[in-house]
Order: sequence, then structure tokens, then C-alpha cells
Amino acid sequence: MKIKNLLPILFVFFVVGSASAQDDLLNQLDAGAPKQANIELAAFKGVQICNMQSTKLPAKGEFYFLVSHRFGDLGQGINNFFGLDNALTKIGGIYGVANWLSLGVSRQTYHKTYELAAKYKMSNQEVDGFPVTIVGYNTMDINSEMKKDALMPGLKFNHRLAFTTQLLISRKFNDSFSLEIAPIYVHKNLYDGLLDQKSTLLLGSGARYKLTKRLSLNLEYAARLNLPEEFVSVYHNPLTLGLDIETGGHVFQLVFSNSQPMNDAAVFTNATGRWDGKQQLYFGFNMYRVF
Repeated sequence: MKIKNLLPILFVFFVVGSASAQDDLLNQLDAGAPKQANIELAAFKGVQICNMQSTKLPAKGEFYFLVSHRFGDLGQGINNFFGLDNALTKIGGIYGVANWLSLGVSRQTYHKTYELAAKYKMSNQEVDGFPVTIVGYNTMDINSEMKKDALMPGLKFNHRLAFTTQLLISRKFNDSFSLEIAPIYVHKNLYDGLLDQKSTLLLGSGARYKLTKRLSLNLEYAARLNLPEEFVSVYHNPLTLGLDIETGGHVFQLVFSNSQPMNDAAVFTNATGRWDGKQQLYFGFNMYRVF
């Protein structure tokens, strides 16, 4: 594995390793946050906008249990029972190590992928002060489905890995409207050179509009920035529409997306559907239970 492919892993361990040293200081800051009128409340109610991560983190000691489904192509109608026959499932958990740091692990049916994630807050939006909240997010995917066979005789563990590095920048403009932009870098150690890229740069954006006390409408989109002009990809820029429903200890999200996989590397680079009705469109949900 090249050293640059190790950087996301080393960065995650660096963040975890520094948690203890910074915990006391950050706990003092976080403990005082509710008393500081200049700290803006969370721009998003869920830790995800739809597929993209938001700038919200669990509080220290909170555990989020996650169950997500993306059903098959809605366009096939009764032939696949409106997607129920071809559903993908993701199950995982997120733990708040500190008020500024959370760690997550999940497993999903798409390529039997295990995903490790670290999310860490760098700054808070302040009332009449610093204008945005800034959060970093890193993931490492492990494709456990690939097998060493005649097609891939030289398969090694590092070939199973894919990484994302994301910088999430959000602003809550008022009680109803929040906006986020996110530079995103995706790197895959194994990819199809005819259909995909080894490294992809994207600019993501997401928005939330509050409809009622417990409902909000969400929208997100990510544009790939470094596609060569001569490159004809079968994949499309991910576009997702969602609805947040708050029900006590649950955050329930309904989503319509042109991406069926739910791990970040695939969401941003392997969206097969289109919203013009010519290709697949997928319905699903995210459900978080907070403990």
C-alpha cells in the first residue's frame, strides 16, 4: 500500500489518540456551551442530511444505533414489488467519544462493506460571531465480498480499501433554513479504469428547510470536479431528496436518491440512477435511535 493510501487511516488514529489529551479542555468548553448565548444551535437535526453527513455530532456518551434501507429501482413497479425485492441494508453504531469527536462502524449488504468513520468538530457557528460550523469527516471502507480467483489472482487486503476525506461547512441562517457545503475527496485502491476513477474530487452541498416543529425537507447534491473530458462514466452525480421526522428519541429520514449504496465512497462515485426517469431511482430510509 502506498504511503498516501495510509494517510486517512493514520489520521483517524491520530484523532483517536489525541482524544484523551484534549478531552478535559474540550469538555470544559462543551460543558459551558449551553450557557454561552453566542454558540448557534445545531444547523441540522440528524447526523446525516440524506446520504451526506451533516455537521451534527452525538454528545459525549451518546450512542446512535443506525438502520438504513435503500430499496430497488422504483421504475420496475410490481416486477420487483417497487424495490422491496432488491433492498440494500446498512446497520451500524456511532458513539460520542467527546462532544467534539464521534466514531462509527457499520456493515452493509453492498459488497458486504464494512465502514469505519471518524467525525470531529473544528469550530462552532456563533451568533454575531464566527459565521459557520466546520467539521471534518473520514471514512475507510473494507470490501469483504471480493475473492481471490482467476480474475483477481493478486488480490491483497489493501485492494479492498476505499477512503473518503470530507470537510463539512454549515451555516444556520435562521430557525427554518440551514445550508452546508462540503469539499470531498474519494480514493479507491481497486477500481475499474473503464468506468471509474482511482481518485475523485467533489463539491457537495446540502440544505434543510423546517416545515413544522417535527418535519423538515432536505436536499443534497455532489458534483464531480475532476472527470477528464474524454471520460464517459456510467455513473452520475448523486442527488437526493429527504424528509426528516423527529419522534422523541428517534430521527427518521425518508429519502429518494439516484444512489442505492449507502457507504460514502459509493454514494459519491457510483450513483447509477438519474432523476429524469430514464434510469433507476431509489426510495429508502435512515433510522437513528439515541441511547
